Amino acid sequence: MLFEESCSGQTVGGNIKFEVFAKQWFKEYAEVKLRERTIARYRQLEARTYAALGHLHMDKITVRHVQKFIHNLGEEGINQTTGGRLAPKTIHHYLSFVSTIFSYAIKMQMVKNNPCEHVQLPKAEQKELDCYTLEEAQEFLNLLQKEPLKYQAFFTLAIYGGFRKGELLGLEWKDIDFSTGVISIRRSSLYTKGKGTFTDTTKTKSSQRSLKIADEVLQVLKRYQSQQIFDRARVGDQWVDTDRLFTKWNGEPMHPNSPYTWLKRFCERTGQRFLGVHQFRHLNATLLINNRVDAKTISASLGHTQVSTPLNIYAHTFQESQAKASEVISNALSLDLGEPKKSIKNSG
Repeated sequence: MLFEESCSGQTVGGNIKFEVFAKQWFKEYAEVKLRERTIARYRQLEARTYAALGHLHMDKITVRHVQKFIHNLGEEGINQTTGGRLAPKTIHHYLSFVSTIFSYAIKMQMVKNNPCEHVQLPKAEQKELDCYTLEEAQEFLNLLQKEPLKYQAFFTLAIYGGFRKGELLGLEWKDIDFSTGVISIRRSSLYTKGKGTFTDTTKTKSSQRSLKIADEVLQVLKRYQSQQIFDRARVGDQWVDTDRLFTKWNGEPMHPNSPYTWLKRFCERTGQRFLGVHQFRHLNATLLINNRVDAKTISASLGHTQVSTPLNIYAHTFQESQAKASEVISNALSLDLGEPKKSIKNSG
């Protein structure tokens, strides 16, 4: 090793431009180790990242280079859609992209240090999660009874199960045990522009779970199953047997954007607030918290890896629930806060 290389803290092999090495990383690491959706997200970050760092050699990129890049992402006008800044979460994705490439370079003994480790990210604003109130949720379910059974089943499951959209779209009839009322989450149905709709594993290992569903939900599913059997017979040889619950007219997996599009139109027709599909997962968690279900059970039900996740995401809801619990005790018991008796001093 040359003296200059030793003093710079880098090892032999780092004399390669970041863009060139990043493209090697996609082929050697990302396409082998990472999920399709993750790869697709990183692909969307290439242009801006290469414009800022692509021309620099790996062993010459410093903390200051990366910090300047991250700072620029937070400037007004950088967002081509809104004309404003990029969201802190998006900026975090950019840093993660660069950092992951440097981590791989370290494993390949091309560089010794990851400059991203000391980069400061903009502070993310904690936005209050919005979801339907109990009254709005009841009205939504009431109006849903007049809609196609496919969407009755989808959104009833979303509310009662708290499942992710991809998990719902990945459900197959064999995942439902009608005798026990248990639904098992085993896969996700996802979409990328390059690959289209495809089946993938669940988000994490903890996302693979089984949940007992209420009888009224099972009744909706049974009616929907009968409807799908009728549709299958009507379509005949054009039906594609995928065993999926939520399909197109010919049995192929439903496009992941379809629930969102249908829900938006439904809300416009009925005057309901439109908060997107994911809000029903928040609604499920909120209902569980308000009914004093413990964080560990909620975490398992939602398929979180750590118990701390729902505690962090729904911190405000937990606090409100705990305050209500305190009021219950206060209403049940009476505490006499009269004037304290004065102690009698011993004059002897």
